[in-house]
Amino acid sequence: MFTPVASSALRPSRPTLAALVLSGGLAACALPPAGPQPGASAAPADSSRAAATRQVHALFDAAWEQNLQRYPQWATYLGDQRYGDRLEDASPEAEAAGYAETRRNLAAAQAIPRALLSATDQTSLDLFVHELDDTLRFEPLRGYRRLSLGATGGFHTGFSSLLQASPADKRAAAEQVLARLAAYPRRVDQELVRLREGISLGWVAPGAVLDRVLAMLDSQLAAVGDASPFFLPFTSLGSDIPPAEQDSLRRRARQLIAEQVLPAQRRLRDFVAGDYRAAAPASGAMSSYPGGAAVYAAAVRQSTTTDLSPAQIHSIGLREVARLDRDIQQVMTELKWQGLFVGAQGFARHMLTDPKYFHPSPEALLASYRDIAKRIDAELPRLFAELPRAPYGVRAMPAHASPDQAEYYSSPPLDGSLPGWFNANAQGYKTRPTWGQETLTAHEAVPGHHLQNARAAELGELPKFRRAAWFVAYGEGWALYAETLGFELGLYKDPASRYGHLQDQMLRACRLVVDTGLHSLGWTPLRAADYMTEHSGIERGTVESEIDRYLSDPGQALGYMIGQLKIIELRDRARARLGTRFDIRRFHMVLLDQGAVPLPLLERLVDDWIAVEAAKS
Repeated sequence: MFTPVASSALRPSRPTLAALVLSGGLAACALPPAGPQPGASAAPADSSRAAATRQVHALFDAAWEQNLQRYPQWATYLGDQRYGDRLEDASPEAEAAGYAETRRNLAAAQAIPRALLSATDQTSLDLFVHELDDTLRFEPLRGYRRLSLGATGGFHTGFSSLLQASPADKRAAAEQVLARLAAYPRRVDQELVRLREGISLGWVAPGAVLDRVLAMLDSQLAAVGDASPFFLPFTSLGSDIPPAEQDSLRRRARQLIAEQVLPAQRRLRDFVAGDYRAAAPASGAMSSYPGGAAVYAAAVRQSTTTDLSPAQIHSIGLREVARLDRDIQQVMTELKWQGLFVGAQGFARHMLTDPKYFHPSPEALLASYRDIAKRIDAELPRLFAELPRAPYGVRAMPAHASPDQAEYYSSPPLDGSLPGWFNANAQGYKTRPTWGQETLTAHEAVPGHHLQNARAAELGELPKFRRAAWFVAYGEGWALYAETLGFELGLYKDPASRYGHLQDQMLRACRLVVDTGLHSLGWTPLRAADYMTEHSGIERGTVESEIDRYLSDPGQALGYMIGQLKIIELRDRARARLGTRFDIRRFHMVLLDQGAVPLPLLERLVDDWIAVEAAKS
């Protein structure tokens, strides 16, 4: 799982280029073709080209700045602290103004003569326009946009996560955090208005999801005093702040948390436990909501950046589950499995309960992740022509995180001032088997999310919005593909770790079946849980948390394997066409050196590279 730069801010997902309404994504299928458009002059004057170039970059820069001001928490995640004293205005008036701004930017973009731009700028303009289109596609889906409380996070966890990313090394930065503490009650009140609107529109998260939301709120509220997640920035004040001033800052923070933040969080908790929980549906399937089928179609398109239908994706999932079932059977044969419980489920139960596969402490789990990462680091130059300059580390999640929360990656800011982080759930060491650690490290750290996102941040010739872009199918597809590179990086040398890799791949294949089954094909949560339990090898409690995740974030889980399969298809195509000229190190840079892009554009970029390579003598 990857947490984009602002996904855990005060909304459950990162901003699009023009408006942080839902998670950004390029709906996919209608990218303009490469090259000049019909009717364009064959040789426009250099002055016209220069004017168009200035125009397009001025628009990119203006829209970027608009976003930072409108969504200041996103600016913090990007490393821009100019707006670190404020929070997003989520009033109806501000929301309407954001959509109006999006429409103005779209009109301005469509007026730019695309044919006069360089190939890189044409691609940037294509991405800009389609992301604006994607934002506007969700504008009429008002009820869906009121679902801000999710099983793995959302508004209820956003403020504590934002504070974790907020610097307090300087006096001015600490003052900004204090201002945000004071601003939080107003933001909670705005969210309560939005949630109440969701009730009136028939859009409330299902009960099982809200039970998890309440557990997360209770965990935050139970952490009192300086152990509160809201106090975190003040535990690491900069050493250049005099001790007396540090004491004053901490005193003010404690007072604001006690008098402002915690009462606001309790109001949120009481509302969720009361009126909101009472209005919660049992199902949560998109098909059960007003206009839910259209919402799910939009979510699927956004997540996969393709025009695949839910039925097509379901079929792909069934195919991949069958393939991985066969591979797991082979591992069982290698291990000569003859346990008390027969079959694949019995084998999975054994792998999840044998004490030899678990670390004795959180510290041992973290040390093991760090050792795996070091071993991978040494092998990366064999598969990549260039590596990002930004370092990364492995750290434990905050203490208030749930023991069953999935691991995730946090990317470095665009200015390179901080490292990337693989956030490991150390509290969950009793349920994190050693055989799953290698594939997870390859996904969350290297060569997965860190190589992808740190590299993108360093592509200084691209507009900032492209360096910070995020598409699930590309980002999670790359990370899932990165897991498969473990065989070439010296991982999965024993059958148990190969099982860990296959089980992780199986989880993503099951998601194709279960997400579409739940939201489009009439599956109940029980049927979905039974299917995942049968095939994934995951214990039932984790399966149920996965089902709640799919209910609270429909379609998101589809991007992983759809993206991976496309990358493998492109690699196999390049290898077949280039033969001995195929260079895996350069192929990987083609995938990484344009930042995040939708899958149709990624395919076009790879095909262009193949053509250039094939033409070389």
